[in-house]
Amino acid sequence: MLHMVKLAVGVGSIAELAQRQQPNPPVPGDGLDGTAPSGQPWLRTRMYPRRAGEILEGGSLYRVIAGMIMCRQRITGIRPDTRDDGVACALITLDPLIVPVAPRSMRPFQGWRYLRAADAPPDLGHSDMNGDILPDDMRRELAALCLI
Repeated sequence: MLHMVKLAVGVGSIAELAQRQQPNPPVPGDGLDGTAPSGQPWLRTRMYPRRAGEILEGGSLYRVIAGMIMCRQRITGIRPDTRDDGVACALITLDPLIVPVAPRSMRPFQGWRYLRAADAPPDLGHSDMNGDILPDDMRRELAALCLI
């Protein structure tokens, strides 16, 4: 299994990422030819992953938010597509569930990167021991102090 990492450009928190994915405009041809079902989060990326088969064996898209890998979403599909301007691209469909992960620093990069399963940050629970949800800023600070 293989994962992908991509910057969430202009997104400041996991909550904002979730907000941006609600509602997601349908993909052209939606529901008519096996493409993404309406409402399923998706994104386009210029380069088609050569190792798509490995990613589709249970891989996730890890998102870098404000310089740290903060969450992941399972990748449910990858297919060739065309942008509105006619340029070829890849359409990646995602599971709507956003899973917080142990924050990990990552420098900015363009496009996306592969992430081996052994190198992926572990999932975090959705709340702390008292049942309170940890804000992203606090999660970043605790990670910087090596406390989570």
